[in-house]
Amino acid sequence: MARILRARGNKGEVAAEILTDFPERLTELREVFVREADAESAPRRVPVKSCWLSRNHRGQAVFHFEGFHSISEAEKLRGLELLLPIEQRITLPAGQYFVSDLIGCSVFGIPMAPPAVSSSPCSLAEAPSLLGTVRDVQFSGEEISGTPLLEVETSGGEILIPLAMDICRKIDIAGRRIDVALPDGLRDLNRE
Repeated sequence: MARILRARGNKGEVAAEILTDFPERLTELREVFVREADAESAPRRVPVKSCWLSRNHRGQAVFHFEGFHSISEAEKLRGLELLLPIEQRITLPAGQYFVSDLIGCSVFGIPMAPPAVSSSPCSLAEAPSLLGTVRDVQFSGEEISGTPLLEVETSGGEILIPLAMDICRKIDIAGRRIDVALPDGLRDLNRE
């Protein structure tokens, strides 16, 4: 949901970068789980005393956790991720996905358009080919709008694939699979 940036104030508050599309939920939380980024350790529960969205720093929230009363105590939280259990995630509308659900999905290339005539119902020319696995999702910045990009790790290196309906034809989160119809030249563009 967020990542702690630094101590803020002198009573143990911390500033956190908002990583959710639903920041208003942060102000309602009574507890979160914290974990070091990229850590294998289990998250630990931390009660939330208060939280508000920063008016001065867009994209940030301020948390005050129970048991943290000073700048030095708050500094110990720097860099930690704030998480919620999966059961507490909201239900997204159709066509929207959690980044964590996309990471690790296998990406298969499919033809842009079905052939006019098929020589066989089992034609290999029409079979999906495994391109790679989603490693991460890139988002454009505040000043630059654009379609998010899937970072797909392939045997030939990374390919960036726009997360757009006309390219990502089928996203099956339960099956951990994304079928993409790559426009001509997209693979070459990524190699340059």
